[in-house]
Amino acid sequence: MIKPETNSPLYYLLLLILCTSCAPEVDVSACIDTEAQGFWYGLWHGFILPFSFIISLFNEDIGIYAISNNGGWYNFGFVLGASLMLGGSSRAKK
Repeated sequence: MIKPETNSPLYYLLLLILCTSCAPEVDVSACIDTEAQGFWYGLWHGFILPFSFIISLFNEDIGIYAISNNGGWYNFGFVLGASLMLGGSSRAKK
């Protein structure tokens, strides 16, 4: 049996192809029909992240991240809300 060399770029390329082949297809029609969500929606989605995640395990129609967002400001709000809800860096110091 041939053992793959794990330091080879080809190994990582094959691993990347294998992982991306399992990714689900995202329906982008919601992005076209709705207005992009900004900072405040990102902050709210960050706050409700733990609850959204648990519900998303049982209901595939629930997502934890808005597909139709405006990019950087939504991402900033999401990360800020999630860090405030999950304890931020204060828990990392303990």
